[in-house]
Amino acid sequence: MAEVLDASEDRPVWASRLRAERAARGWSQADAIRALRAHSRERLPTDSTLLRNWKRWEAGGTEPDPFYKTLIAKTFGTVTAAFFPPQTSHDADRALFAGTGMETLEILARVRASDVSPSTLDALTVTADRLCCEYPYIPSEQLHTEGQAWLRRLTSMMDRRLTLSQHREVLTLAGWVALLVGCLEYDMGDRRTAEGTRRAALSLGEEAGNSAVVAWTHEMRAWFALTQGDYRGAIVAAEAGEEMATSDGAAVQLAAQRAKAWARLGDRRQVETALDQGRRLLESLPYPADVDHHFMVDPAKFDFYAMDCYRIVGENRLANMYAQEVISSSTDPHGIPRKPMRIAEAWVTLGVTAARDGDVEAAVSHGRQALEGDRKSLPSLLMCSRELADTLAANYPAKGEVVSYLDELRALTLANR
Repeated sequence: MAEVLDASEDRPVWASRLRAERAARGWSQADAIRALRAHSRERLPTDSTLLRNWKRWEAGGTEPDPFYKTLIAKTFGTVTAAFFPPQTSHDADRALFAGTGMETLEILARVRASDVSPSTLDALTVTADRLCCEYPYIPSEQLHTEGQAWLRRLTSMMDRRLTLSQHREVLTLAGWVALLVGCLEYDMGDRRTAEGTRRAALSLGEEAGNSAVVAWTHEMRAWFALTQGDYRGAIVAAEAGEEMATSDGAAVQLAAQRAKAWARLGDRRQVETALDQGRRLLESLPYPADVDHHFMVDPAKFDFYAMDCYRIVGENRLANMYAQEVISSSTDPHGIPRKPMRIAEAWVTLGVTAARDGDVEAAVSHGRQALEGDRKSLPSLLMCSRELADTLAANYPAKGEVVSYLDELRALTLANR
């Protein structure tokens, strides 16, 4: 048996999280093993044995086996791969989307030459995947321009002599790229154009008979409604999408959008139900080939969903803990943000919990930090930032730093109209 580590800085990330999850709930270690037992359908060892194991896990001296990893994640309401991420290289994930052997110029040459061979379609699939994987960090305007160009090329191919399977494949690829373009348009604050592009993606998905594309158009509709304050509309859109979605990432995200909407309507029971539904589905899915792909829900995103819901319902310690997890999982080992939009909303969450604790300076600092990044989804960021603004304005309206922050936020809101 490995020696138990004493120094907390030497503990693995999962061991630190184990302690943080327990502390955020105000549980003792004995409370934690009682919760573990309550969530297990299998017969577990005695309390003394479980407590001894828990101490070793929390110290990082021994790692739980697969059975206990899944049970720990279930106990804390998250998914196994978020708590215990697979040891895969980001570069290795990227390699899965590399390599048709074609550069962009060759793909374009084949498209212009009406080459719709399997290799050309494979290259176009890799290109669509690449665009979707660049969504988290490439500036919106830059990726939007490239996405629109590829969407035009794909739609132009539909006028050619294609087999039925080729026609469906091109329609599907155009549907995915249209989804991406619509998301980017909404990120930039162009609501009307984004809705038009979403409807185009819906039409492409229906014509292709691709339920995944159709389900994601409903997810976009739910997201649009949520960020515009139409919470009932978000729930209706999410439920409509769930009727179309099979067991894939869209269904997970639709459940998350319902949870977010119910949180803002103040229904804690519905929040927990929706989160648990999304958690169980995500737990059943394979780990995504590329965690940056916008239309694949990576397990770490479940922490992001939970963070938003717990912030809204006033669970400050849980919201704070999940915000720290989101920042950590969204930053690479070199300190470079891989998912700046998630990080921005995590900073807002830390700002809200700081404001509720009376730390105005930290609240304003975190709020400003959220606004600094170049890659933004303005509707989502403004929705969360308004929650911080309302908290500050209600409790500290006369403080100079609060007035200054509210002015900055007001200017950004006006620019987004």
